[in-house]
Amino acid sequence: MPLQKHPLEREFPEYSAQLQSLQRRNGHFQHLVDEYHQLDERIYSVEAGRQALDDCLLLGLKLQRVGLKDELVELLRQAKAGADLH
Repeated sequence: MPLQKHPLEREFPEYSAQLQSLQRRNGHFQHLVDEYHQLDERIYSVEAGRQALDDCLLLGLKLQRVGLKDELVELLRQAKAGADLH
């Protein structure tokens, strides 16, 4: 299986509008997105062999990424639900 990055735009295409909107108007959301992309880049770098990291530490990074993704998708769902009400 080829290595892949996991950008939010590809992970959640159904929330494209909410992703763009929240990034523009919500500093906390933008901070989470930045943190997610940094983790994703680091994980990709380790898996590609460009950076050495213990397997347990790599697993920890992946769990952090999943936690961030869960938090982000919840915010995206709330934003979409709010938009659907209007």
